[in-house]
Amino acid sequence: MAGKKISRGYLRSTLGCRCPRCRDGKLFKNRISVNMKKNMEMNPQCPVCGQPTEIEVGFYYGTSYVSYALAIGLSVASLVAWWLIVGLSTNDDRFFYWLGFNAVFLILLQPWLMRVSRSFWISWFVKYDPDWEMHKPEDVSERMNTDQANNW
Repeated sequence: MAGKKISRGYLRSTLGCRCPRCRDGKLFKNRISVNMKKNMEMNPQCPVCGQPTEIEVGFYYGTSYVSYALAIGLSVASLVAWWLIVGLSTNDDRFFYWLGFNAVFLILLQPWLMRVSRSFWISWFVKYDPDWEMHKPEDVSERMNTDQANNW
């Protein structure tokens, strides 16, 4: 037991964009960047456990829903924080200042939101395996059509 590594929890590994199977390997090749192409470049498989990150062609289309839900949640949280700190009133423009603040806030968080959305999405389809060293990852080669990859 002394040599056994303690695993990250689900939320910590997902927010950290780690492989959902082993919770250790990084899903993305590069650090967060404003260069969207570089920012979204994923490892073809987990560098630690070998889990494929592209399960099928077009797998990450659903991340737009996750990103939308996260943006709504962050907007509600920033509105509540604004209301508690600055306040809201019908007699002035504080609500419109919040709208401007929230727009800039979401734009700045966009690179992170896109990554975290992908991390959440894959974590719902690939389950954590504490004994991943003893089990091979699922073979997804029959679901991949390399002729159609990146054809969107």
